[in-house]
Amino acid sequence: MTVALMWEARAVEGRGEELLAWARAQELAEVPLRRETLRAPQDRVLVITWWEASYDAELPELPEPDGELVTRAVHRWRFESVDAG
Repeated sequence: MTVALMWEARAVEGRGEELLAWARAQELAEVPLRRETLRAPQDRVLVITWWEASYDAELPELPEPDGELVTRAVHRWRFESVDAG
């Protein structure tokens, strides 16, 4: 089964590039099948990692950034792949 972990944070206004650089520099304890980093308006950064694992497996995730870099706690979601094309 393929599991996708999503990590999304919103930087303090004007610090989006710093948050993006921080997220890109974070190494995980294991290498995922795939890792993609995206950005959006309002200084938001999204990191998605894909893993070959069961839905409830313990998987490495990005940590919380420094509280002065973000406006709120990181949002995290876990999804199970049901159709890949």
